[in-house]
Amino acid sequence: MSNLVNFGNSTLPVANLAATLRAVNVADPTGGTVILKMDKTGHWVFGADQTEVEDGSTWAINPFSFVHGFIAWGDGEVLGEKMVPVSSPLPDMDVAPPGAKRGWETQIGMSLKCLDGEDEGMEARYATTSVGGKRAVQALVLAIAAQVEADQNKPVPIVVLKKEHYQHKSYGRIFSPVFDIQKWIGMDGAVEETVEEPAPAPTSRRRRS
Repeated sequence: MSNLVNFGNSTLPVANLAATLRAVNVADPTGGTVILKMDKTGHWVFGADQTEVEDGSTWAINPFSFVHGFIAWGDGEVLGEKMVPVSSPLPDMDVAPPGAKRGWETQIGMSLKCLDGEDEGMEARYATTSVGGKRAVQALVLAIAAQVEADQNKPVPIVVLKKEHYQHKSYGRIFSPVFDIQKWIGMDGAVEETVEEPAPAPTSRRRRS
């Protein structure tokens, strides 16, 4: 567990983490990570091939990785993006790039790492501009802030990626992400020992179009 949860150097002490997270209004892309998202059908997918996340896999959220800012989308491509740590004010933006469908949109993101299953050890970046996505991230950061205030030794949430939905009168069923917190661990991966359970049967992986 320790090697998997190691998020590298952090620039903020854990003691300041709760206040920082509570300031979120809504990770910069780095090499070696994949883009994680929920598609329109409610499936969690990652990478260029849109590989489905393995059901029941657990993910560690880096509590120091939350960023916010703006993104401008064209016709299926990013025309501009500016993200900063949530400890900093939202960046000042000029006029949106030509061709931006909705101008500058507010975005919030974070980094996480898979702890088990077929994707064990994979690092991912999740960023969202959707209302449901922002609400899910906000619920997550508030939970982390409350946890840090209660126990600074275990600020890392271990989550299962889930979903919920509602029925829109014009667009039909709309899916939103859910980060279901299973437990809390330390930045070094420290966690109470638990009894090993039998591994679940392998599940098929699908590529999303």
